[in-house]
Amino acid sequence: MYATVADLRHEGVTQAMASDERLAGLIDEASRAIDRITGWFFEPREMTLRLDGRGAPTIEPPVPPIALYLLTEDGEEVSLSPDNLIVIGSPVQAGFYSPRLTRCNGSIFPMGKGNVLATGHWGYTEEDGSPLGRTPLGIRRACMMLVMRHLPLLGDEDGISEVRNRWRILEEKTRDQSYKLDRLNAYSDTTGDPEVDRVLLQYRRPSGLGAI
Repeated sequence: MYATVADLRHEGVTQAMASDERLAGLIDEASRAIDRITGWFFEPREMTLRLDGRGAPTIEPPVPPIALYLLTEDGEEVSLSPDNLIVIGSPVQAGFYSPRLTRCNGSIFPMGKGNVLATGHWGYTEEDGSPLGRTPLGIRRACMMLVMRHLPLLGDEDGISEVRNRWRILEEKTRDQSYKLDRLNAYSDTTGDPEVDRVLLQYRRPSGLGAI
């Protein structure tokens, strides 16, 4: 999950607004939505990916590698030494566009369906001085914003309307308290909140990479 209950408490969310259990559930829901919208995930996860060899030196995995522990092609182990394999992944560096595994010295990944297995830690993380990196601060903030959209004061229906619709206001009149709302965003690949979507757009997986 991309934020913690403590993060939300520090933002001023009280027990009266939501219990720890309720916040944990909303954080999990928001994190899953971020994964779906961006196309990849933003924390270290240990897993094995099955990739297709293309008869070329480079493979683009569907999520950035953080640390590779084992790489095989057609059942044969591939050396992970830097002079044999170039790994572009996380923690991401300036200019990062997409993850890549590239064989050196004229070697290639042999053509095949699912013939390359890569085991390690995967995820889009940023530098924080640790080997695996951290969830990007923008993603952490977007997660908290999504949770807080659902946390008006309990029993305050006007507050619920204000929290959910504030970003849609096009014009407002303070004297008689009227306002005009923009249309809701109907696209399924956004949150519907422009402020959050602007953040997530910066982290969206490039088109052409395979599904996780």
